[in-house]
Amino acid sequence: MKICIAVPHALEIAAMSQPWEYAMDGNAVLDAVALADSLGYHKALMGEHFIIPNSHVAASGAFWHHGTVALSAVAGRTRHIGLQSSITLLPLQHPVVQAKAWSTLDWMSGGRATPVFAVGWLKEEFEMMNVPFHKRGRMADEYIAAIHALWNDECPSFAGEFVNFTDAAYAPKPVRKPHMPIWFGGDSAPVLGRIAKWGDGWIPFLTPPEKFPEALDTIRAHRDYRGQPLDMFFAIEQMALGEGHVEKEIAIKIDPWHVDQLVDLCGQLADLGVTETIVPLPRLEGVEAYLDRLRWVAEEIIPRVS
Repeated sequence: MKICIAVPHALEIAAMSQPWEYAMDGNAVLDAVALADSLGYHKALMGEHFIIPNSHVAASGAFWHHGTVALSAVAGRTRHIGLQSSITLLPLQHPVVQAKAWSTLDWMSGGRATPVFAVGWLKEEFEMMNVPFHKRGRMADEYIAAIHALWNDECPSFAGEFVNFTDAAYAPKPVRKPHMPIWFGGDSAPVLGRIAKWGDGWIPFLTPPEKFPEALDTIRAHRDYRGQPLDMFFAIEQMALGEGHVEKEIAIKIDPWHVDQLVDLCGQLADLGVTETIVPLPRLEGVEAYLDRLRWVAEEIIPRVS
Protein backbone atom coordinates (compact mmCIF):
# COMPACT_ATOMS: atom_id res chain seq x y z
CA MET A 1 0.00 0.00 0.00
CA LYS A 2 1.25 3.46 -0.92
CA ILE A 3 0.44 6.40 1.35
CA CYS A 4 -0.55 9.74 -0.20
CA ILE A 5 -1.52 13.15 1.19
CA ALA A 6 -4.30 15.54 0.34
CA VAL A 7 -2.77 18.96 -0.29
CA PRO A 8 -3.87 21.12 2.68
CA HIS A 9 -5.98 24.24 2.16
CA ALA A 10 -6.98 23.06 -1.30
CA LEU A 11 -10.62 23.78 -0.47
CA GLU A 12 -12.70 25.34 2.28
CA ILE A 13 -15.52 22.96 3.13
CA ALA A 14 -16.45 22.81 6.82
CA ALA A 15 -16.97 19.04 6.77
CA MET A 16 -13.60 18.38 5.10
CA SER A 17 -11.31 21.15 6.40
CA GLN A 18 -9.82 22.09 9.76
CA PRO A 19 -9.63 25.69 11.01
CA TRP A 20 -5.83 25.85 11.00
CA GLU A 21 -5.78 25.20 7.24
CA TYR A 22 -7.45 28.56 6.57
CA ALA A 23 -4.41 30.34 7.97
CA MET A 24 -2.06 28.62 5.50
CA ASP A 25 -0.99 30.73 2.54
CA GLY A 26 0.57 29.33 -0.62
CA ASN A 27 4.07 29.20 0.84
CA ALA A 28 2.89 27.34 3.94
CA VAL A 29 1.04 24.81 1.78
CA LEU A 30 4.11 24.25 -0.39
CA ASP A 31 6.34 23.91 2.70
CA ALA A 32 4.03 21.18 3.99
CA VAL A 33 4.05 19.24 0.71
CA ALA A 34 7.83 19.63 0.50
CA LEU A 35 8.07 17.99 3.93
CA ALA A 36 5.82 15.15 2.76
CA ASP A 37 8.08 14.74 -0.26
CA SER A 38 11.15 14.45 1.97
CA LEU A 39 9.37 11.90 4.19
CA GLY A 40 8.57 9.53 1.33
CA TYR A 41 4.87 10.05 0.72
CA HIS A 42 3.78 8.62 -2.62
CA LYS A 43 1.55 11.32 -4.14
CA ALA A 44 0.02 14.72 -3.41
CA LEU A 45 -3.66 14.91 -4.42
CA MET A 46 -5.74 17.97 -5.28
CA GLY A 47 -9.21 18.53 -6.72
CA GLU A 48 -10.66 21.45 -8.64
CA HIS A 49 -13.69 23.53 -9.48
CA PHE A 50 -13.67 26.66 -11.61
CA ILE A 51 -16.72 28.60 -10.47
CA ILE A 52 -19.30 27.84 -7.79
CA PRO A 53 -22.89 29.12 -7.93
CA ASN A 54 -23.91 30.94 -4.77
CA SER A 55 -26.60 28.33 -4.17
CA HIS A 56 -23.86 25.70 -3.65
CA VAL A 57 -21.37 27.70 -1.58
CA ALA A 58 -22.75 26.42 1.74
CA ALA A 59 -22.11 22.82 0.66
CA SER A 60 -19.09 23.13 -1.65
CA GLY A 61 -17.33 26.32 -0.59
CA ALA A 62 -16.05 28.93 -2.99
CA PHE A 63 -12.32 28.29 -2.48
CA TRP A 64 -10.95 25.97 -5.18
CA HIS A 65 -7.71 26.01 -7.15
CA HIS A 66 -7.18 25.19 -10.79
CA GLY A 67 -5.82 21.72 -10.06
CA THR A 68 -3.12 21.46 -12.71
CA VAL A 69 -1.80 24.97 -12.05
CA ALA A 70 -1.60 24.30 -8.31
CA LEU A 71 0.13 20.95 -8.85
CA SER A 72 2.67 22.76 -11.02
CA ALA A 73 3.55 24.93 -8.03
CA VAL A 74 3.90 21.77 -5.93
CA ALA A 75 6.18 20.31 -8.61
CA GLY A 76 8.52 23.28 -8.29
CA ARG A 77 9.01 22.72 -4.55
CA THR A 78 9.39 18.92 -4.63
CA ARG A 79 11.54 16.30 -6.31
CA HIS A 80 9.95 12.88 -5.90
CA ILE A 81 6.31 12.97 -4.83
CA GLY A 82 3.69 12.16 -7.47
CA LEU A 83 1.33 14.90 -8.63
CA GLN A 84 -2.23 13.62 -9.00
CA SER A 85 -5.56 15.32 -9.44
CA SER A 86 -8.59 14.25 -7.47
CA ILE A 87 -10.30 15.01 -9.80
CA THR A 88 -9.86 16.95 -13.08
CA LEU A 89 -13.12 18.12 -14.67
CA LEU A 90 -12.55 16.77 -18.16
CA PRO A 91 -15.40 18.42 -20.14
CA LEU A 92 -14.85 21.94 -18.77
CA GLN A 93 -11.67 22.68 -20.74
CA HIS A 94 -10.88 22.06 -24.39
CA PRO A 95 -8.91 18.80 -24.70
CA VAL A 96 -5.96 20.50 -26.40
CA VAL A 97 -5.68 22.80 -23.37
CA GLN A 98 -6.08 19.85 -20.98
CA ALA A 99 -3.50 17.80 -22.84
CA LYS A 100 -1.02 20.68 -22.93
CA ALA A 101 -1.42 21.45 -19.23
CA TRP A 102 -0.80 17.86 -18.18
CA SER A 103 2.03 17.08 -20.58
CA THR A 104 3.71 20.34 -19.54
CA LEU A 105 3.39 19.39 -15.86
CA ASP A 106 4.72 15.90 -16.59
CA TRP A 107 7.65 17.22 -18.60
CA MET A 108 8.58 19.93 -16.09
CA SER A 109 8.34 17.53 -13.14
CA GLY A 110 10.36 14.74 -14.71
CA GLY A 111 7.40 12.40 -15.22
CA ARG A 112 5.45 12.75 -11.95
CA ALA A 113 1.98 13.79 -13.17
CA THR A 114 -1.17 11.64 -13.14
CA PRO A 115 -4.50 13.13 -14.21
CA VAL A 116 -7.70 11.66 -12.79
CA PHE A 117 -10.44 12.65 -15.21
CA ALA A 118 -14.14 12.81 -14.36
CA VAL A 119 -17.22 14.22 -16.06
CA GLY A 120 -18.34 16.49 -13.19
CA TRP A 121 -21.65 16.84 -11.40
CA LEU A 122 -22.36 20.54 -10.74
CA LYS A 123 -24.84 21.49 -13.46
CA GLU A 124 -24.76 25.22 -12.74
CA GLU A 125 -20.97 25.28 -13.11
CA PHE A 126 -21.32 23.84 -16.60
CA GLU A 127 -24.01 26.37 -17.47
CA MET A 128 -21.89 29.31 -16.31
CA MET A 129 -19.03 28.02 -18.47
CA ASN A 130 -21.34 27.47 -21.47
CA VAL A 131 -20.67 23.72 -21.58
CA PRO A 132 -23.69 21.45 -22.24
CA PHE A 133 -24.15 19.46 -19.03
CA HIS A 134 -26.19 16.65 -20.55
CA LYS A 135 -23.58 16.03 -23.25
CA ARG A 136 -20.69 15.80 -20.80
CA GLY A 137 -20.38 12.01 -21.08
CA ARG A 138 -20.10 12.10 -24.88
CA MET A 139 -17.73 15.02 -24.62
CA ALA A 140 -15.54 13.11 -22.14
CA ASP A 141 -15.28 10.14 -24.50
CA GLU A 142 -14.16 12.36 -27.37
CA TYR A 143 -11.88 14.46 -25.21
CA ILE A 144 -9.93 11.52 -23.81
CA ALA A 145 -9.52 10.04 -27.31
CA ALA A 146 -8.24 13.39 -28.58
CA ILE A 147 -5.85 13.75 -25.62
CA HIS A 148 -4.53 10.25 -26.24
CA ALA A 149 -3.84 11.17 -29.88
CA LEU A 150 -2.00 14.34 -28.88
CA TRP A 151 0.16 12.54 -26.34
CA ASN A 152 0.99 9.47 -28.43
CA ASP A 153 0.74 10.15 -32.17
CA GLU A 154 3.61 11.62 -34.15
CA CYS A 155 1.22 13.72 -36.28
CA PRO A 156 -1.97 13.86 -34.22
CA SER A 157 -5.35 14.41 -35.79
CA PHE A 158 -8.90 13.95 -34.59
CA ALA A 159 -12.37 14.39 -36.08
CA GLY A 160 -15.46 14.26 -33.91
CA GLU A 161 -18.63 16.02 -32.82
CA PHE A 162 -16.86 18.32 -30.33
CA VAL A 163 -13.16 18.18 -31.29
CA ASN A 164 -11.44 18.58 -34.65
CA PHE A 165 -7.78 19.07 -35.49
CA THR A 166 -5.54 17.77 -38.26
CA ASP A 167 -2.06 18.16 -39.68
CA ALA A 168 -0.91 19.19 -36.19
CA ALA A 169 2.40 19.32 -34.37
CA TYR A 170 2.37 18.78 -30.60
CA ALA A 171 5.20 18.86 -28.07
CA PRO A 172 6.34 18.26 -25.43
CA LYS A 173 4.91 14.80 -25.12
CA PRO A 174 4.59 13.32 -21.62
CA VAL A 175 7.82 11.93 -20.20
CA ARG A 176 6.70 8.44 -19.21
CA LYS A 177 6.56 5.69 -21.80
CA PRO A 178 4.61 4.09 -23.29
CA HIS A 179 2.27 6.83 -21.98
CA MET A 180 1.42 8.98 -18.98
CA PRO A 181 -0.88 7.08 -16.61
CA ILE A 182 -4.51 8.12 -16.98
CA TRP A 183 -6.99 7.56 -14.17
CA PHE A 184 -10.73 8.11 -13.96
CA GLY A 185 -13.03 9.01 -11.09
CA GLY A 186 -16.64 7.92 -10.68
CA ASP A 187 -18.74 4.79 -10.46
CA SER A 188 -21.01 4.49 -13.50
CA ALA A 189 -20.77 1.87 -16.23
CA PRO A 190 -19.37 4.44 -18.73
CA VAL A 191 -16.61 5.31 -16.23
CA LEU A 192 -15.63 1.66 -15.86
CA GLY A 193 -15.63 1.36 -19.65
CA ARG A 194 -13.30 4.37 -19.98
CA ILE A 195 -10.93 2.77 -17.48
CA ALA A 196 -10.91 -0.44 -19.50
CA LYS A 197 -10.18 1.38 -22.77
CA TRP A 198 -7.92 4.23 -21.68
CA GLY A 199 -7.22 4.00 -17.96
CA ASP A 200 -4.55 2.80 -15.58
CA GLY A 201 -6.29 3.66 -12.32
CA TRP A 202 -9.58 4.40 -10.60
CA ILE A 203 -10.88 6.63 -7.82
CA PRO A 204 -14.35 5.37 -6.82
CA PHE A 205 -16.82 7.81 -5.31
CA LEU A 206 -19.97 5.99 -4.19
CA THR A 207 -19.00 2.35 -4.77
CA PRO A 208 -18.76 0.68 -1.34
CA PRO A 209 -15.44 -1.07 -0.60
CA GLU A 210 -17.00 -4.54 -0.56
CA LYS A 211 -18.00 -3.97 -4.21
CA PHE A 212 -14.47 -3.07 -5.38
CA PRO A 213 -13.51 -6.60 -6.52
CA GLU A 214 -16.73 -6.88 -8.53
CA ALA A 215 -16.13 -3.49 -10.17
CA LEU A 216 -12.53 -4.40 -11.02
CA ASP A 217 -13.75 -7.68 -12.53
CA THR A 218 -16.25 -5.69 -14.61
CA ILE A 219 -13.41 -3.54 -15.97
CA ARG A 220 -11.28 -6.57 -16.79
CA ALA A 221 -14.21 -8.28 -18.52
CA HIS A 222 -15.01 -5.23 -20.66
CA ARG A 223 -14.55 -5.68 -24.40
CA ASP A 224 -12.09 -2.76 -24.49
CA TYR A 225 -9.86 -3.95 -21.61
CA ARG A 226 -6.24 -3.98 -22.73
CA GLY A 227 -4.82 -6.26 -20.03
CA GLN A 228 -3.22 -3.39 -18.13
CA PRO A 229 -2.59 -3.46 -14.36
CA LEU A 230 -5.15 -1.39 -12.47
CA ASP A 231 -4.30 0.90 -9.56
CA MET A 232 -6.95 2.31 -7.23
CA PHE A 233 -7.07 5.08 -4.62
CA PHE A 234 -9.45 5.02 -1.66
CA ALA A 235 -8.95 6.90 1.62
CA ILE A 236 -9.09 4.86 4.84
CA GLU A 237 -11.65 7.16 6.45
CA GLN A 238 -14.09 6.47 3.61
CA MET A 239 -14.44 2.91 4.93
CA ALA A 240 -16.76 4.35 7.58
CA LEU A 241 -18.99 6.07 5.02
CA GLY A 242 -21.91 4.86 2.95
CA GLU A 243 -23.81 6.35 0.02
CA GLY A 244 -23.97 10.13 0.11
CA HIS A 245 -20.98 10.17 2.46
CA VAL A 246 -23.31 9.40 5.37
CA GLU A 247 -21.79 7.36 8.19
CA LYS A 248 -22.75 3.71 7.95
CA GLU A 249 -25.18 2.38 10.54
CA ILE A 250 -22.51 -0.09 11.65
CA ALA A 251 -19.51 2.09 10.89
CA ILE A 252 -15.89 1.27 11.51
CA LYS A 253 -14.72 3.48 14.35
CA ILE A 254 -11.32 4.60 13.15
CA ASP A 255 -8.79 5.74 15.74
CA PRO A 256 -6.37 7.97 13.78
CA TRP A 257 -3.61 7.33 16.36
CA HIS A 258 -3.96 3.53 16.59
CA VAL A 259 -1.04 2.14 14.61
CA ASP A 260 -2.17 -1.49 14.49
CA GLN A 261 -5.71 -0.57 13.42
CA LEU A 262 -4.46 1.72 10.66
CA VAL A 263 -2.06 -0.94 9.39
CA ASP A 264 -4.84 -3.55 9.46
CA LEU A 265 -7.20 -1.24 7.55
CA CYS A 266 -4.51 -0.73 4.90
CA GLY A 267 -4.32 -4.50 4.59
CA GLN A 268 -8.10 -4.82 4.27
CA LEU A 269 -8.16 -2.24 1.50
CA ALA A 270 -5.25 -3.93 -0.28
CA ASP A 271 -7.21 -7.21 -0.23
CA LEU A 272 -10.05 -5.38 -2.01
CA GLY A 273 -7.76 -4.10 -4.78
CA VAL A 274 -6.79 -0.69 -3.39
CA THR A 275 -3.16 0.28 -4.05
CA GLU A 276 -3.06 3.84 -2.65
CA THR A 277 -4.68 5.52 0.34
CA ILE A 278 -4.57 8.44 2.76
CA VAL A 279 -4.28 7.90 6.51
CA PRO A 280 -7.12 9.78 8.26
CA LEU A 281 -6.23 13.09 9.86
CA PRO A 282 -7.23 13.67 13.50
CA ARG A 283 -8.46 17.02 14.73
CA LEU A 284 -5.34 19.14 15.15
CA GLU A 285 -4.60 22.47 16.81
CA GLY A 286 -2.41 24.09 14.18
CA VAL A 287 -0.01 23.83 11.28
CA GLU A 288 2.89 22.61 13.42
CA ALA A 289 0.72 19.79 14.73
CA TYR A 290 -0.12 18.90 11.13
CA LEU A 291 3.56 18.76 10.20
CA ASP A 292 4.23 16.56 13.24
CA ARG A 293 1.38 14.31 12.09
CA LEU A 294 3.04 13.94 8.67
CA ARG A 295 6.22 12.87 10.45
CA TRP A 296 4.31 10.42 12.70
CA VAL A 297 2.65 8.67 9.73
CA ALA A 298 5.99 8.48 7.93
CA GLU A 299 7.62 6.88 10.98
CA GLU A 300 4.82 4.65 12.27
CA ILE A 301 2.67 3.65 9.27
CA ILE A 302 4.51 3.92 5.95
CA PRO A 303 7.30 1.42 6.84
CA ARG A 304 4.72 -1.16 7.93
CA VAL A 305 2.48 -1.02 4.85
CA SER A 306 4.88 -0.30 1.99
